[in-house]
Amino acid sequence: MSDHTAARTAHIGADTAQSPLLERDGVRLTVDAAHDGAAVATVTLCNAAKRNAQSPAMWRALAEVGRLVPGTTRVVVLRAEGASFSAGLDRQAFTPEGFDGEPSLLDLARGSDTELDATIAVYQQAFTWWRRNDVVSIAAVQGHAIGAGFQLALACDLRVCANDVQFAMRETSLGLVPDLAGTKPLVELIGYARALEVCTTGRSVGADEAERTGLANVVVACDELDAAVNDLVAALLDAPRDAVIETKALLRGAASRHYEEQCAAERAAQARCLRDLAGVGE
Repeated sequence: MSDHTAARTAHIGADTAQSPLLERDGVRLTVDAAHDGAAVATVTLCNAAKRNAQSPAMWRALAEVGRLVPGTTRVVVLRAEGASFSAGLDRQAFTPEGFDGEPSLLDLARGSDTELDATIAVYQQAFTWWRRNDVVSIAAVQGHAIGAGFQLALACDLRVCANDVQFAMRETSLGLVPDLAGTKPLVELIGYARALEVCTTGRSVGADEAERTGLANVVVACDELDAAVNDLVAALLDAPRDAVIETKALLRGAASRHYEEQCAAERAAQARCLRDLAGVGE
């Protein structure tokens, strides 16, 4: 690691003095002003006593985070306090009374198709903003990432995992489906056949398999997780922002474009980058 990168990594990893931009319903957002005018946002799941189990209130907070992240932010890190990243949906959701002030699962089932669709769409907002082109998102995952926790890790662009990680999609065993925007990234990462098997059996995927199949970008010892994330953040910040944004957009759109269309998209993106480097307006 270069001295420049090491210094930047130390800065990113330092505790920030500023108050969180948001702290409620098991979610905390802090923003660290990094070098060169860029910012790094850290989203922390902070309900370790319940293994960061998720609820509609947490999903609303996570969606709000997406709206609060400053425009100068280049990297968003998602981490979790405690031994587990997230144990998934809080089991209180499966009780007849559900959560205070929230429709229970039974209430949702009794609603119209339009109401049910709209409610789930609101829940999904917590999971869909992480892949927007102007930021790169990294999930730091330790321990259990079950169901909604698995899908929240999948919402991010990249995953750095501790070697005790256990991913599992348990929805099918409950008579449900994964509905928090996790099915598409899962198939893209590990392929249809493996994704089908993982989802329908509900089995756990450990660290070795996660790294082998591409679900995890890197696996490290538990006590090295923060340092590995900081190194990755520093490397991402070393590249010019516009080039990273253009590259991310190219890669995200590649699967939906024909070969010739992708080549044309590359040419257009490169033209924008070259004009930017040359200081020439379009």
